[in-house]
Amino acid sequence: MARYGMVIDTTKCVGCMDCVVACKTENGTPEGFNRDWINYVVSGEFPTLNMEIRSERCNHCDNPPCVDSCPTGASHVHDVGKVVLVDDKLCIGCKACIAACPYDARYIHPEGYADKCTFCIHRVEQGLDPACVSVCPTRCMYFGDLDDPNSQVSKLLNSRKNHTLIPDAGTKPRVYYLT
Repeated sequence: MARYGMVIDTTKCVGCMDCVVACKTENGTPEGFNRDWINYVVSGEFPTLNMEIRSERCNHCDNPPCVDSCPTGASHVHDVGKVVLVDDKLCIGCKACIAACPYDARYIHPEGYADKCTFCIHRVEQGLDPACVSVCPTRCMYFGDLDDPNSQVSKLLNSRKNHTLIPDAGTKPRVYYLT
């Protein structure tokens, strides 16, 4: 069974926000809310500075605290690709999952349920890439099975320096950033 993940090459990302717009369009995300976003991180000391541009979203963790904290089972790990999803019909909008997520990747939809990135599982099940990956003009985003050593994402992770966000949280995130 697949274990889906995403790899983002921060040396190619230009922060154009095409991924954000594609996600909003594909998923009908309400005005004022986002399932993904662009983050600019500057490190170092002048005159030696480094800027990393990152497309961020739910990390679809292997150890998702949002799932463990959900009192209704609305937050769950989907059979396909082990993607973390929210069943909007079971969600009571209590915000326990929002408090549990160290990545600030969820919001309460105006209709009262928690919402977040789904890796566009509805597209993936049809053999398509997530919307964000499919529109990226610099082709800095990659999606695939992390458990398949022959997948493009696995090959990239084995050949390039990379990192995840907040590794000390113990969530084992599945969104990786190449540097």
